[in-house]
Amino acid sequence: MGLVGVQENGNGEVGLSIGTKNKYRRMDSEVTEDFDDGSHHHHQEKRSSSTRKYVLACAIFASLNSVLLGYDVGVMSGAIIFIQEDLKITEVQEEVLIGCLSILSLFGSLAGGRTSDIIGRKWTMALAAIIFQTGAATMTLAPSFEVLIIGRFLAGIGIGFGVMIAPIYIAEISPSVTRGSLTSFPEIFINLGILLGYVSNFAFSGLPEHISWRVMLGVGILPSFFIGAALFIIPESPRWLVMKNRVEEARTVMLKTIDNEAEVEERLAEILLAAGTGSAEKYEEKAVWREMLSPSPSLRRMLITGFGIQCFQQITGIDATVYYSPEIFQGAGIQDKSKLLAATVAVGVSKNRFHIGCHISY
Repeated sequence: MGLVGVQENGNGEVGLSIGTKNKYRRMDSEVTEDFDDGSHHHHQEKRSSSTRKYVLACAIFASLNSVLLGYDVGVMSGAIIFIQEDLKITEVQEEVLIGCLSILSLFGSLAGGRTSDIIGRKWTMALAAIIFQTGAATMTLAPSFEVLIIGRFLAGIGIGFGVMIAPIYIAEISPSVTRGSLTSFPEIFINLGILLGYVSNFAFSGLPEHISWRVMLGVGILPSFFIGAALFIIPESPRWLVMKNRVEEARTVMLKTIDNEAEVEERLAEILLAAGTGSAEKYEEKAVWREMLSPSPSLRRMLITGFGIQCFQQITGIDATVYYSPEIFQGAGIQDKSKLLAATVAVGVSKNRFHIGCHISY
């Protein structure tokens, strides 16, 4: 069994002697190395925590546009009862007023893609909030059905812009490890918006009929102010910055949103490779459409899966259930407006509970 002793190497430096061999080692150096490793590990943990919080905040702020969609869907289901009584609109006009949002938001989504390539993801979200805000204000002050439709038109376009850009922006700023969960935030916030719309209906149902629906619709403007404030916090998409040859700015953004510098450089290299030059970008866009119209077997399966999920989700009739919940409960025998709108709040709570539960399970 070897003996352990303390030796001096002649220079006044102390080390350990193990057995018969002189295994000299600077003890002060070992302590310094351990301290440096611990300090580096602590710094890395602190940076990771800060990065996660920052990315989470960016995802939440980007998803606020989805709250606008959800709120509009939820609030209109109850507000339409008071609009009918105040403006004396017909059932056909009611259906047009409710249903036109889906069509108009489609056009907004189609226009939003090109707009985001021109002015950036961040400012497209700002534009979406401004358009929706204008539409909501128009509906709030509308003296007639015709003006309501104009406001609905603007709100639909704004919602289309916002719903399209939110998941793209979140995907482009998120690290790979959290990208899947963060890109589901817009869907969660749509359901949260629906619940808030139902709550607003119930909260303001006691006001006079010519005021109640205006207040309900007017409250929908509030999230737009939070989006405006968020513009001073959230960064621009690094992919868009690279497309505009602002590579160093893109690297700075990615260092804020990704705690692993190796992943930052890897993703930056991928974006640079994909972006290339302006002509390469146009070629890439044409290639995407060519691939979509004449897909390979693997892409065809992905397209069928993606379109199939979306189609079956709509075929279930969930949108009709959300829009016409008050009328469904009215048909079931609930006549008091307060109880009617309270029942829709229960629908919103149940919807959010199961949606968030599925998200956590996933």
